Amino acid sequence: MPQLDTSTWFITILSMVITLFLVLQLKVSKHHFPEDPKPKPTVTPKPVTPWEKKWTKIYFPLSLPLQ
Repeated sequence: MPQLDTSTWFITILSMVITLFLVLQLKVSKHHFPEDPKPKPTVTPKPVTPWEKKWTKIYFPLSLPLQ
């Protein structure tokens, strides 16, 4: 039974790893990643309500004149 020649395995595996690394680097370098998220301004518009433009008086039971 002949012996298996393993003298070329190292260079074969090494060249395969280097090739896979280079292919992966080329794939990643051509990929467009999204930009970093920027914080949005948190200014909320003030809601417009009709009673803000009018003068109103709130009567509390304790603030009524004594009878």
